[in-house]
Amino acid sequence: MIIVNGHLELIDAHLVALKPALAAMERASREENGCFDYTFSVEVNEPSIIRITERWESMDALRVHFASTHMGEFQAALSEHPPASAEVHFYEVERELPRP
Repeated sequence: MIIVNGHLELIDAHLVALKPALAAMERASREENGCFDYTFSVEVNEPSIIRITERWESMDALRVHFASTHMGEFQAALSEHPPASAEVHFYEVERELPRP
């Protein structure tokens, strides 16, 4: 499994402008084969920070996602309303642990 964890720091005007693109990206990505979770969320204590949380079956599924039309549309929206900062990390996980 591939875990993607990151964040976007957006000024208020860009956050408002990007909400439709964020929602569309979530919806389309969740429909992709191999996507177990795709979520954008706002930090409670830092509302200018959007957290990115994704879980994918494999790197192959993630590569298909990167080449998708909705990814291109999302990247275009981000270029119109660029984040002040962005950071994304990718992790390969062998297994999920049971809840303690």
